[in-house]
This record gives sequence, C-alpha cells and structure tokens, in this order.
Amino acid sequence: QLVESGGGSVQAGGSLRLSCTASTYTVRGNHMAWFRQAPGKEREGVAYISTQGGTISYADSVKGRFTISRDNALNTLNLQMNMVKPEDTGIYYCAAGFGGGTVFRAANYNIWGQGTQVTVS
Repeated sequence: QLVESGGGSVQAGGSLRLSCTASTYTVRGNHMAWFRQAPGKEREGVAYISTQGGTISYADSVKGRFTISRDNALNTLNLQMNMVKPEDTGIYYCAAGFGGGTVFRAANYNIWGQGTQVTVS
C-alpha cells in the first residue's frame, strides 16, 4: 500500500514536499513515479526514478523545478516541488509496480496511492 502526504495550498512561487510511504511494498530497488491529475484532464506523469536511481526523468513542464528522490531507510518516495505554478494544481499520486514500456504512461503501473491534493494560487 502507498500513502501520499504533504499536499496543501501554496502561493505561486512557493514550495511543497510530497512524500509517499510504502507499508507493504519496498521502495528500494523498484521503479517509482509521481503522476498528477487536474480536474477534467487525464493523469499525467511528472517524475520517474529507476530501480537504482540511475535514471531519473521529468515531464518538460516541471524540469528544473521538481526533484524526485528516494529515502530507502524510511521506505519513502519524495517529490520536492519548487517555484510552483497554478498549472501544477491537481491530485498527485505515487505509482509503483511498473510493468515496462513508457515510464509516464499510467497504465504501465499497477500500484497506486490514494493521492494528495495540491492547490497553487
């Protein structure tokens, strides 16, 4: 099970740090990703980290502003969001259970958290 936390309301230009804690899943050594979904839009990939962290990818819209990281000791996946914009508003989901293919395709993951709301004004 994955549980996201850290969402909330923030002004444009501010920062938020999201966390995804795994209770029955091991974050270390697994492909992990963050997705987000805005009202009326499809779920889109935001950031991805490979099994050993050797490959990290970001959506063009967040490059240079967001940082994905993994804390193996706490079995947690993090997303540091800096210089946030109103278009970053949405529900942010942690994803795992990657089955191969495109890393930013939601259908390629089969383990999801319940999401945490981020609102930028």
